[in-house]
Amino acid sequence: MHSLSKSRLVLLAFISLLPSFLKRSCYRLFFDYHVGKRVRIGFSIIDAKECRIDDDVTIGHLNLIIRVKKLEVGDHVRIGHLNIIRGGDEVRLGRYSEIIRMNEINSIAEPDVVNPIDPRFLLGNGSIITTGHKIDFTDRVTIGRRSILGGRNSSLWTHNRQRTRPIDIGSFAYIGSEIRIAPGGALPSRCIVGIGSVITSELTAEGYLIAGVPAKPVKELSEEDKFLIERKTRKDLPDDV
Repeated sequence: MHSLSKSRLVLLAFISLLPSFLKRSCYRLFFDYHVGKRVRIGFSIIDAKECRIDDDVTIGHLNLIIRVKKLEVGDHVRIGHLNIIRGGDEVRLGRYSEIIRMNEINSIAEPDVVNPIDPRFLLGNGSIITTGHKIDFTDRVTIGRRSILGGRNSSLWTHNRQRTRPIDIGSFAYIGSEIRIAPGGALPSRCIVGIGSVITSELTAEGYLIAGVPAKPVKELSEEDKFLIERKTRKDLPDDV
């Protein structure tokens, strides 16, 4: 995590009030950010030691992205309103991914733990995080391509009092509301996780409905279920994403 001085914060806050075309120029001039073409940024603060935002990205209002060491935002990413992304060595948002609103994605600075940490948040191409979720990436959180953290109020935790473990979520997964994933939890690709489930271990069986406390595979997905999770997550998603 890099430091955020008062003068830097004041300048970033001032830039947040400017129109997008001026924001892009100021980020390039004052912070050496790479900002692509047709990028639209609302009244939001973006603070990263290294920053690359590719073409056709849309970032809404009242987002706070601070103290990130390396920020990479792929083309056609959409970030809605009132999201917080804070800390960590790397935040990478894949092409055509989306973070909708009121999500908190946070890495604890210098945690008091007994193991090495890898504080990175990696969101796969075409994946979506909907509303009101909490993601702790004091250790690595990886979400594969075209997966959805859906509904509301799920939480992913990579740390306990003295130790961290990463969380891995596969591709083409749908995770419902009120899900809890403990440190070291893992979900396979092509699965559906039922409302209120608690994942406490590495689950590996693809093609299942996963549910319960603790969660486990409970039944194979039907052909209709498989069709739904493999549908495009966005109408503008290219076939090769």
